[in-house]
Amino acid sequence: MAGDDGLPSLGRVKITDLIPSEGLPSDSYKLSVSTLSQSFAQYSAAVIQFPAGDGALLRSGLDSACLYFQQREAYPSADMIHTNDSREWCKTSGYYADPQLWQETYDYRPGLTPIEPSNAMELPPGGLPDIFGLLGKAARGILDAMSYYLNLRSSPFTEILDNVPLRSREVSSSVLSVCCHARPSFHGAQHHNLTTQDDGQLMMFHDHDHQVDKSLISVVKSDKAGLHVRDFHGRWFLVDGDLGPQEAVVYPGLALYQATAGYVNPALHRTEINNIPGNMYGRCSLVFKLMPKSMTSLSCSEMRAAGHGVEAQFQIPVPVDDFMQRSHPTDQLFNRNTFQSFSFPTAQDVVNSRSLDQ
Repeated sequence: MAGDDGLPSLGRVKITDLIPSEGLPSDSYKLSVSTLSQSFAQYSAAVIQFPAGDGALLRSGLDSACLYFQQREAYPSADMIHTNDSREWCKTSGYYADPQLWQETYDYRPGLTPIEPSNAMELPPGGLPDIFGLLGKAARGILDAMSYYLNLRSSPFTEILDNVPLRSREVSSSVLSVCCHARPSFHGAQHHNLTTQDDGQLMMFHDHDHQVDKSLISVVKSDKAGLHVRDFHGRWFLVDGDLGPQEAVVYPGLALYQATAGYVNPALHRTEINNIPGNMYGRCSLVFKLMPKSMTSLSCSEMRAAGHGVEAQFQIPVPVDDFMQRSHPTDQLFNRNTFQSFSFPTAQDVVNSRSLDQ
C-alpha cells in the first residue's frame, strides 16, 4: 500500500485523537487511525504526540536516565553481563549490560523488585511508574486503533494482555526499558559497521546490524536522534530526527505480526552510534514494550472472524512462551505486500465536511 498515493513522510497522530468513544467514530478518530495504519504499512513506524504535561514527564525521565547511567561503573560485574537470553524474556528487572551491543539497560517491570548482586536494593532512575503507565496506556490505545482498522471487534487482545491494574502477586509481562547506548565511560566491545546512506552520508552501526522486537507494540522516546527503521521498500531511514519534546516513535512487533496473520509487519530497526562517543552521556532512551502474557497463546481466530484470509503458517495457535524463545528469521517476515484498506476520510474530506456543516 506504499504507492504514489501514500503518506509523503512518517505519519503523526495525537494520542488524544486515538481515544475511542461510545457510538459512531468521529472523523478525527477515523483519520488518526487511517494515518497510523498507513504509516505502519509504508514505514513500519509512526510518531505519536502526547499532551504538554506528558512531554515534561518524558523529558524528566530521560534526564534521570542519563544521570543514572553516568554514575555506573565502567566495568560491570560478570553477573550484570546479559546477552539476549530469550528464556528470561518476562523476568528481566533492574540493571544489566550487553557489551557486544555497547548498551546498558535498566528494566522496570511492575511486580518485581530488582536486587543488586550485593543483595542491596537498587535505586532506579526517577519517574518510572508514571512513565510506565503513560506509555502503556498509549500502546494499548494504538493496539485498539489497529484492531479498528482491521475491522476486528473491540479490544480483541484483552485475553493475552496483563490485567489493568495488576492483581495481587502478578508480575507484568510488559516492560519499560531505560537504555543507554555507547556511554563513553562504559567499556563495551564497540564492534561497529560502517554503512553508506542513500544521501552518501557515512553512518556507524553495531555489528549486530538490526533488531526486531517481539512485542505487540513498542513506544520509544530518546534524548538524541539515531533510530533507523526499514520501510516498505527495504530502505533505511531516520525516524526520530525531528521529534518534538511531546513526541515519541511507535512501531509494531513480532507478536502483533503473528496475531494478525502477517497483516501488520514488524519493524526492523537499528541504532546509529557514530555521533555519540564525543557526548558525555551516550544516547538514552525510554522503550516501552507491550507484551502478551506468557501463559497465553497467539491465535488468529479474531482475524478469521473478521473475514481475513489466514495463511497456513498462522493457522495453529502458538504458545506465547514458545514464540518468545523461538528465533524468527527476518527474511521470512516481510512477505505481505498489501494492507487492509477502508474508506476513511482524507484530511481534505474532513475540512470540506466541516465547511458544509457551517
